Amino acid sequence: MERIGGCEASRHGHPGRGPRIIGVMSRIDRVVLLAALCLASALVGVELMATSVALPAIVVDLADWTQLRRASWAVNGYLLAYIAVMPLAGRAADRIGLPRLLAVALIVFAIGSLAAGAADTLDTLVLARVVQGLGGGAILPLATAGASHLFQGAARGRALGLVSGSNFLGMALGPFLGATVLESFDLGPALLDLGSVGQPLMPLVVPAWRWVFYLGAPAAIVVLAWCWAATARWDLPRGAGRIDLLGGALVTTTVASGLIWVTALGEPDTGSVPWSLVAGLLCVVAAVLAARHLTRTADPFLDTRLFRDDVARPAMVVSLLTGYALATAIIASAVWVDRVRYGGPAEQRLFLGTLALSMAVGAIGSGYLLRRIGVVPLGLAGLGLAIAGSLVLGTASQATPASVLLPALALFGLGFGLTVTPRSSAAIEALGRAAYGTASAAVTVARMVGMAVGLAVLTAFGTGRIEALSVVLTDGAARDAVLPPALRGRPLADPLVVDVLEAWAADQAATILASLFLVAAVVLVVAVVPTIRMGSTASVGRARSGDPSETIDGPRDQGS
Repeated sequence: MERIGGCEASRHGHPGRGPRIIGVMSRIDRVVLLAALCLASALVGVELMATSVALPAIVVDLADWTQLRRASWAVNGYLLAYIAVMPLAGRAADRIGLPRLLAVALIVFAIGSLAAGAADTLDTLVLARVVQGLGGGAILPLATAGASHLFQGAARGRALGLVSGSNFLGMALGPFLGATVLESFDLGPALLDLGSVGQPLMPLVVPAWRWVFYLGAPAAIVVLAWCWAATARWDLPRGAGRIDLLGGALVTTTVASGLIWVTALGEPDTGSVPWSLVAGLLCVVAAVLAARHLTRTADPFLDTRLFRDDVARPAMVVSLLTGYALATAIIASAVWVDRVRYGGPAEQRLFLGTLALSMAVGAIGSGYLLRRIGVVPLGLAGLGLAIAGSLVLGTASQATPASVLLPALALFGLGFGLTVTPRSSAAIEALGRAAYGTASAAVTVARMVGMAVGLAVLTAFGTGRIEALSVVLTDGAARDAVLPPALRGRPLADPLVVDVLEAWAADQAATILASLFLVAAVVLVVAVVPTIRMGSTASVGRARSGDPSETIDGPRDQGS
């Protein structure tokens, strides 16, 4: 017999005699499995950041900048589906089995990728992104839960750091891959040379942003093949009980209506029905019904222990708040390059790549530092670095050089990455082995909800400011108010007027984005309190299973 996670595993699961139980797997087998889970996690990160690079081209092709609220649902729809499926995937992983769920998630992700690439309208793209989000949202909690089952003690912290770090490494690769696709996959000229033969293909493969999605499909199939081979003889202990679909529907309705309401803030209702008010009321009603249902159901969609536990609850709050700051960093950085620096895909690649690579370094490093430093000190150190980076960006202006902006982004990313493993490990260890999937999903869901709220706030605030500033394009008096005396009264098409207005718009955009970074810094300061709370009780580092080997900083390291 060999103990793993406080459970004894029979050797009847050795090769050739059915599924392989984790307790009798060799170290090499575990490493191969962990590599497969890391690869799946990286794929989701690549897609997220590659899409961010392609978003300006998508908006111009399928809409325009005056439809920013509507176009934002190409991202919001993905995040909504991502958030909705995470708890379901976590609960299902504890009951159905992880390998088959991971395969289904990758297939759904591939289908959504193909549909998004072929989208010919903004509404079609949003729908395809929802499908893609359903697949992508299940992958990360499944990979995190799998890593939690594979290892224990300090080795589990390192494994969680590698899975999270792989996600951020994927994010780091995303801008480079996205920019490369935009620069290299312009097939329009080649199809024109083919004449009538190439015309039918034109709507499906042009413009180049379509390939940002298309290439995600074969990548998902490659990851699926590796995961299938690595997990073919892997079995996990499964819990009993059903999956609470009603609870899932109520929670999803709450999140969806809340995002619609926040996104619509400040937008005048032009129809007979005040949809923003309807969305707000629906959010409140669904939240009340969800709370009532979750507290009265024996096996709820969201385990109420998450909200009662003195460790898991602050871990989710930290994840929520840092998620908001992360959305600010990703979106504001991309907009800064596009609207302040007037940079192209290469500069987007540099800025977003710096942010994501530093997050990956922090996340992977946090898995190795956790045992030596501890949950709270490591979390506070990460928050301190992220706050410092946000403050530098919050004081930046149009004249701030890239040599200042890039280190500030790296500082934020490193700090954010250092907070990842402490909060994940705290929640997982607090709830115990039987709820690894649920705990993994809950912390990730909290981060994605924070990102979705941050994106909704950024969209509402940014659209309002764009509408207010765009008056200079239609109102001559407003335009003259920002022009120097020598240019007043000249037509908008005058190149000198265009240059002055571009410089003015860049300065205004820099001021707006800097203020958003300052708000993010305040949000991160607020996260200090729940970070401290993660270590304020004796239950930190002790799993509910009662096995002292399953501690965050425990001395036993059998799974390493």
